[in-house]
Amino acid sequence: MTEAVVTCEARGAVMVLTLAAPPVNALSTRLIDALHRALDAVRAAPGTRVLHIRAQGKVFCAGADLAEMRANLADPGTVEAQIAFVRDLQGAFSRLEGMPMATLAEIGGAAMGGGLELALACDLRVAAAEARLALPEANLGLIPGAGGTQRLTALCGPALAKRLILGAEAVTGQTAADLGLVHWAVPAADLPGFAAGLAERLAGLPRAAIAAAKSCIAAALDPARDGFAEELAATRDLLLNEPETQSRVAAFLAGRR
Repeated sequence: MTEAVVTCEARGAVMVLTLAAPPVNALSTRLIDALHRALDAVRAAPGTRVLHIRAQGKVFCAGADLAEMRANLADPGTVEAQIAFVRDLQGAFSRLEGMPMATLAEIGGAAMGGGLELALACDLRVAAAEARLALPEANLGLIPGAGGTQRLTALCGPALAKRLILGAEAVTGQTAADLGLVHWAVPAADLPGFAAGLAERLAGLPRAAIAAAKSCIAAALDPARDGFAEELAATRDLLLNEPETQSRVAAFLAGRR
């Protein structure tokens, strides 16, 4: 029986999704198919409030599977197969970005190319201070085409995006935190405990409120949307239709924790 390349484990309200494709958790067609199935399962689990993505081994994700890339680029006639693969990566990462819950990437080792693009699709990122992060595609005469140019620019602004993408610069997890690329950097030995504790804390927050907040934050970056109007609509919906919001607000107003 073929071993799973993506595993899911429910830990209370936290779903831990682990990349398990040694030696470097490369983004193969098989792994992306498994990621799609995992996202289907997580979205269908109403008790899940946090999706925590991590990886087995010393590497978080080294990017595209080189064997598949060689096959796709064997001659000009097969280039469209590589474009289709990158399009599927974009789709998977967009689905991850749109999950109706908090998503957390635990970057314990190198996150290169598509591996970093996967992490950028998560809401929150914590990295080992010693980890290496990069979008190095310019070294090959390519671009980070699975969302890297878009999400990094939205996250850190064009100046930093140009520094890291045009210069194909690799940075440590600590430098990534200093630059705003990740939210926290901790020593590698402390990372699993820190990430698990963070996921558990996030899981204490109502899923409906987190989903609404994510949507409104996305509206702030979309000139076609009226984020202020969406805030009002979301607030109304939470107050009228979400029992957990109603009970929490009532307890707060009554002076209870």
